[in-house]
Amino acid sequence: MRIVEAGPAEDAVLSALYESAFGEVWAPDQLAQLLAGPGVFALIALDDAGEPAGYALGRVAADEAELLSIALLPGRRRQGGGRLLLDALIDRCAAAGAAALFLEVATDNAAALALYRGAGFREAGLRKGYYKVGAVVVDAIVMKRELGAA
Repeated sequence: MRIVEAGPAEDAVLSALYESAFGEVWAPDQLAQLLAGPGVFALIALDDAGEPAGYALGRVAADEAELLSIALLPGRRRQGGGRLLLDALIDRCAAAGAAALFLEVATDNAAALALYRGAGFREAGLRKGYYKVGAVVVDAIVMKRELGAA
């Protein structure tokens, strides 16, 4: 896999990846609007055939950054692509001058928690009832990673 930077022109690709990964719709025009915002960027993971296999969205504001969303297509998980995307996002945030990177993750998402902990993230807080899917309510763990100099 290789990681490439994406922009508002890839809004439909990002929307399709999001829907395939999460089973929910994030409209292309909403993604384009987000990507046009200050400090927001997107990365796309391309497989060996050049087909999109996953994405990561981030935002840098002053010396802090946030992982907004990251996902791989279901058939592409557990093959190292998530770590490649996360590492590329970390590098991109550090290069933009961020000293720390934050994210939220559902307390019941064991795979994501393992990925983030393995990449040096530590728990920084808890958001009660942050995720709501139908009648199911799940807390979010806020995680933080200090970033080195770019």
